[in-house]
Amino acid sequence: MTEYIVHPFEPFFRADSKILIVGSLPSVKSRENGFYYGHPQNRFWKMLAMIFSEETPLLIEEKQRFLEKHKISVYDSIRECTICGSSDSSISNVIPSDIEKIVSACKITKILANGKTAAKYFLKYQDEKLCSMLKTLPSTSPANAVYSIQKLVEIWGKEF
Repeated sequence: MTEYIVHPFEPFFRADSKILIVGSLPSVKSRENGFYYGHPQNRFWKMLAMIFSEETPLLIEEKQRFLEKHKISVYDSIRECTICGSSDSSISNVIPSDIEKIVSACKITKILANGKTAAKYFLKYQDEKLCSMLKTLPSTSPANAVYSIQKLVEIWGKEF
């Protein structure tokens, strides 16, 4: 079923955040769970935990503490859109997120796109300065089965 979605939660950032990770839009499961990368099959949290040699955070509060500790902020390229379920290919009527608000409030030195869809909408709507900070990395989505968790850790780990 196609529906119009307004991003259900605020960007997560702190004044000392150095890296901003942008996705496209929270999945149905993430929207249900109330925080980023909430689908149990998404490898985002497991991958970051492996990169930093820590336990995988499970609760929202644990995830927030993890992000704070490693000076990572998270948000999405899309603030509002029409979408069918969690299908990136169905996205239309996009209103972009205010990424500048986060970057200007933090010490962001690098922006990492979690997959091609996040990068596509970021590059389409953000200004040149922000686009020059973006690096596209393989998606941690379970739909991106081409990349094993070990390969994701190897590629993403170079950015931290």
